[in-house]
Amino acid sequence: MRLIPCLAVSLVSLAGCAAYTPKPIVPSETLSRLESRTLDDPGLKEFIERNRPRGLPESPTAPWDLRRLTLAAFYYHPDLDVARAEWDVARAGVISAGQRPNPRVGFAPGFNAGPASGISPWIFGFSLDVPLETAGKRGYRVARAGHLARAARSNIAAAAWKVRSRLRSRMLELDTAVQVAALRERQRAIEAEFVGALENRLAAGEVSRPEVTLARISLDRTVLLAWEAGKRVAEARVAVAGAVGLPVAALEGHDLVLGLVNELPAALPPAAVRREALLNRPDILASLAGYEAAQSSLQLEIARQYPDLHLGPGYTWDQGDDKWFMSLSVTLPVLNRNQGPIAEAEARRAESAARFTALQSRVIGEVDRALAGYRESLGKLEAAETLLAAQRSRRQAEQELFRAGETDRLTLLGGRLEFEADALARLEALAEVQRAVGLLEDAVQRPLVPAEEFPPVPEQPPRSGAGGSP
Repeated sequence: MRLIPCLAVSLVSLAGCAAYTPKPIVPSETLSRLESRTLDDPGLKEFIERNRPRGLPESPTAPWDLRRLTLAAFYYHPDLDVARAEWDVARAGVISAGQRPNPRVGFAPGFNAGPASGISPWIFGFSLDVPLETAGKRGYRVARAGHLARAARSNIAAAAWKVRSRLRSRMLELDTAVQVAALRERQRAIEAEFVGALENRLAAGEVSRPEVTLARISLDRTVLLAWEAGKRVAEARVAVAGAVGLPVAALEGHDLVLGLVNELPAALPPAAVRREALLNRPDILASLAGYEAAQSSLQLEIARQYPDLHLGPGYTWDQGDDKWFMSLSVTLPVLNRNQGPIAEAEARRAESAARFTALQSRVIGEVDRALAGYRESLGKLEAAETLLAAQRSRRQAEQELFRAGETDRLTLLGGRLEFEADALARLEALAEVQRAVGLLEDAVQRPLVPAEEFPPVPEQPPRSGAGGSP
């Protein structure tokens, strides 16, 4: 009958156990949810309003610029869902690290084959093993798991920056492609007019047919380039939608604010930029947390030199006699003192320190390289601006001469073509500057154009039911 209380305690313990709940993934359902995403989602509008940075228009019908699309990407992009899920795993590790070892109960029945007369032959033994951790091992485990959780949390910010950086790059591609397409269309129109003027001269016998043929070939090439520019606009629009985490159909009916290619940052002091990158980048903070986790691991292995205790109270019903006993057991550290794991933990701490130093060194190189590229691209842009200004003055002079009847229309059209070619070169120089700015922003991992505070990154899935679903 003494077995009943033990069974009751076991049943009560089992009643609090978690139960498995299946959550199958149905590809057709996830595809449907992905395809149904839209910029008109009420949850997205509420999320943007709640996290709207200063200077962002309050109207939900405002055009979609880089800042609003960044918030939409934070709401939808699956890379952030992955980073948040990894943080959840790390936080669950803190719970696991803090758990205390459960006691164990034992039951050892026996039978005496030759009992004395009138004595029960049965023997029932019960034992309880209560482990007692020593030397603060649990605290070191919890500290290590906490540092790893902080590293995973910093990785959310790192993933958010990658999402924003990718979106800015795609917006820049779209902006550049739209302006290139407009320039190519203007070139096509001017060359068509040029070919028409040449054909009129051919009819009058003032030019040869090979001259007209060469002009037509040039026009055909420009038509192909214009077609290619239009193709790049369509591809860039798809890329912008993908960078947000949306199907391209979700952008239909929404105005995208372009003009990013024309925005240049204010002065960028190299020392301030380098310091910002070395102290506040999410991957720097994550690496620091990883080093602290390595330190806690070393402390844990050192603590494991000291054995844990096991208390073993027990009871035996021995053929009608009640017998109680108490045992104390401990692992004797005579063959090893945990030297191997301690050495491994020390090596891992040294490895983590080396990785942190290497990361800082790489960041310094990224910043310096990006600053150098930015300065050089600014020089190229200045040269393109000077050339375009000269062409603008020349074009104005040719227009005045044309109005005065001192030059012909072909010369005027040729000057316009040269101006558009130089305008294209200036646009390419501007785009190169913006790509250099993007590399510099990636090195610092904060916005520089426009210089503003990075929007808050949601650490919990902002979409209802987003945990595990699109």
